[in-house]
Amino acid sequence: MDKATVLLVDDEPDLREALGEGLELAGHSVMPFAGAQGVLKHLGRDLYGVLVTDIRMPHTDGLELMRQVLDIDAALPVILITGHGDVPLAVQAMRAGAYDFIEKPFPVSRLANVIERALEKRRLVLENRILREQLADRKSLEGRLVGRSPAMERLRSLIAALADTDADVLIQGETGSGKEVVARALHEEGHRRNGPFVALNCGGLPAEIIESELFGHEKGAFTGAVRQRIGKLEHAHGGTVFLDEIESMPMDLQVKLLRVIETRSIERLGSNSVVPLDVRFLAATKDKLEQAGNEGRFRKDLFYRLNVVIVDVPPLRQRKEDIPLLFHHLAREARARYRREIPDVTPAYVSALMARDWPGNVRELRNVADRFVLGLESAAGLDGDGGAQTLAEKVAAYERALISDELARNEGTLKATYEALGLSRKALYEKIRKHGLAKDDEDPEDPNAL
Repeated sequence: MDKATVLLVDDEPDLREALGEGLELAGHSVMPFAGAQGVLKHLGRDLYGVLVTDIRMPHTDGLELMRQVLDIDAALPVILITGHGDVPLAVQAMRAGAYDFIEKPFPVSRLANVIERALEKRRLVLENRILREQLADRKSLEGRLVGRSPAMERLRSLIAALADTDADVLIQGETGSGKEVVARALHEEGHRRNGPFVALNCGGLPAEIIESELFGHEKGAFTGAVRQRIGKLEHAHGGTVFLDEIESMPMDLQVKLLRVIETRSIERLGSNSVVPLDVRFLAATKDKLEQAGNEGRFRKDLFYRLNVVIVDVPPLRQRKEDIPLLFHHLAREARARYRREIPDVTPAYVSALMARDWPGNVRELRNVADRFVLGLESAAGLDGDGGAQTLAEKVAAYERALISDELARNEGTLKATYEALGLSRKALYEKIRKHGLAKDDEDPEDPNAL
């Protein structure tokens, strides 16, 4: 996080100056105040800092200031400076939510130690809030599948239409484009959300135990089968089975999978009993399965059985207008994981992001966002992947990136965007049309658009 801020309130100039200097030597950024006036405007739920205030002050005393501060954020640490006669009041304030109190006189080192403990608590509070925000974002369809491009709007609409059905779905897309994210969205937006989501990498299952993994086995079914085992498909009862990289499943197992999908039942190895399955099947592939079937690499009958509904996940290079918003989203996730603040994202950096082709798609962009938050990535390190561009193309890409980035910063609010860019309302509308930044169903002349 950024350097912590200590809001220091005391009406004694000499003490205030001495404490301020001592705390700054200890590495803190100190904002001194002679009284409560003006303190509240520097407070907020995102403040990484503490309030240190004397109790006895003219006009608004420290206890009243503490009450006002805790009304803004009950988790903000408040440290009280007390005279000997104020100790009972300070104890009462502790019960009302104060973090700690220090009785005068005291060395600055003691106050610095209390502040360090308070800041650690504050850091944990802010990190937990960020994590809760991330979890809340992920619960929404727009939070899972980030983007304002027409392609992403269509994808979200299709998922919303399919989620509450039991139709089997074949998800097609390049490596790293987000096929599993789509599969999880289909599961979590539908009526099976409380059931298991069982993801199987068809190319990663060991050939010698693949049938046992999928179908389970009875005790004694083969050497080493010392007890009954429930397979992955049976474990998914009431939920969803996600078959990732379905194109890599061995041909002999494709026959058995076809029967399972058709009958919605299995037989454990070593058993003649049929176990009914209540599952939905979602499969993902980076290949064109129909072409693989024509070439003998995939069973055509299984393709036709899976081909109830096809969902195509667009590659990132086909929706570059989503990159600024998506990058900010991934950077916030990285901030929560690594406990680092996000560096300033400049228009030049966004332009460099949008100039790339992203063969690794969202997965590759996530890695770049991680490195950026860790301070290991720069715009210079992104150059060279976007192909040759004319000066006009580079200028247009830069302008588009600048507008798209500002829209993302302002969560789509147009007034804040054209004011930040120094444009008129009409000029911003024209540029939004020019660069294709409006949704298909939005009229940028509408003040409520975007």
